[in-house]
Amino acid sequence: MTSFTLSNQNISAYHEFGYLLVKELFTKAEIELLSRSAREDHELDKHSFGRADGNGGTVRLSLWNHPGNGIYGMFARCERVVRSMEKLLDGEVYHYHSKMIMKDPKVGGAWAWHQDYGYWYQNGVLYPNLSSLFIAVDPSRVENGCLQIIPGSHHAGRIDHVLTGDQAGANMERVDELAERLGVLPIEMAPGDGLFFHANLLHRSDQNRSDKSRWSMICCYNAASNNPYKDSHHPRYTPLQIVPDAAILEVGQKRFQTESTDLGWLVDQADQSARSLDS
Repeated sequence: MTSFTLSNQNISAYHEFGYLLVKELFTKAEIELLSRSAREDHELDKHSFGRADGNGGTVRLSLWNHPGNGIYGMFARCERVVRSMEKLLDGEVYHYHSKMIMKDPKVGGAWAWHQDYGYWYQNGVLYPNLSSLFIAVDPSRVENGCLQIIPGSHHAGRIDHVLTGDQAGANMERVDELAERLGVLPIEMAPGDGLFFHANLLHRSDQNRSDKSRWSMICCYNAASNNPYKDSHHPRYTPLQIVPDAAILEVGQKRFQTESTDLGWLVDQADQSARSLDS
């Protein structure tokens, strides 16, 4: 799919339920390039770090603030994503950060119930006018720790968060009550599916105890009008240079030599800066 646009019905559903699942947001060829690039990216692996879940598991992830000119940046900057975010956030948006979540077989940890704005509130962002896109790189199923959400929970506003292991989790008294009233929905996804979700939507995931990996890339955006009032480890408003959807394949294919399994990274300075990770 290279000409995707959100309908008014899509936008209404997002605001009502706090999420929108789009099947085949990215083509098989696009997601295969992303998967191979990430798995053979030694810098991504070298800069990955773990977050203990408080129950014996650890989530491994790599995070960067600026999208850059590599394949990760093309996913984050392509028209089908950015134009969708502009509609959901009602105006110009900028890239807040992206991350690769690497839930490896048997060892991938859980994420506690949380809201993204529960984390980002401390960064000087006054309003929860932020949204994220969860891109399934691998099949995301119940058995390998897929995302779970509480539909409509974003209407409850920001909930206090407390530390659980290395993760900040939402106050469970309120989470349990919201889950009782609204229900919990596992979001199973095929590679290339995309899930847009509100910064106050409660979500979590189980440990991956299966023999299948569950990698995903998450691109996060803030409204330009919601520019933080103070500096933090995520950026203030930075103009986002949008690229055509075709740029994903054009840039991704340059990473690999035609007749070899060796990488042809063609890494430039912008790519290096895109991989600068915060802690």
